[in-house]
Amino acid sequence: MKRLIRLGSWGSRIAVPGGLVALLAVALSGVALAAPAQAAGLRIAVVNYSQLLQQSPQAKAAVAKLRAEFAPKQRSLQVEANQLKLKEDTLKKNEATMTQDQRDQAQLDLRERYQDLARKQSEIQDDVNTRRNELMSRLQQTLVQVVQNYAKQQRYDLVLADGVIYSDAGLDITPAILSALRAQAARPAHR
Repeated sequence: MKRLIRLGSWGSRIAVPGGLVALLAVALSGVALAAPAQAAGLRIAVVNYSQLLQQSPQAKAAVAKLRAEFAPKQRSLQVEANQLKLKEDTLKKNEATMTQDQRDQAQLDLRERYQDLARKQSEIQDDVNTRRNELMSRLQQTLVQVVQNYAKQQRYDLVLADGVIYSDAGLDITPAILSALRAQAARPAHR
């Protein structure tokens, strides 16, 4: 459910979900009570955070780094899976000429190798998830810092991200933030 709330006496309206109405009303009433003259000049902007996560050069670099880091291990697992498939096919083809003990031993060996492969895949997936979480944490810190810096430079009073149901395109500063992120990515990293 969304409600239109009237902000102060200047007549602007914003559509927000019901749960945010109280939070936004309290935040904005504090601004209006503290400085009614400033309330009319309240600058609000919106950032499409998911767009930043998909399109920023930093996000693309993080994805490329993750792929490059784990591609050799994934290729190795694929080679091992292909070899096991060949062994399985060979076993099926030669089953008729093998003794029961040979078949049982070959099936046991194959089963153990498949279990080992599944364990390796699980370990690598855990490593990928851990590394992705590390990279996403750093990326989110960078995105928040760039948005905050931009908002301060442009003198925005409030920047909304997640949870915005609708905003006028004129409030969207996502393209400007993407430009700032691209400029930051173009600069050499200083460590």
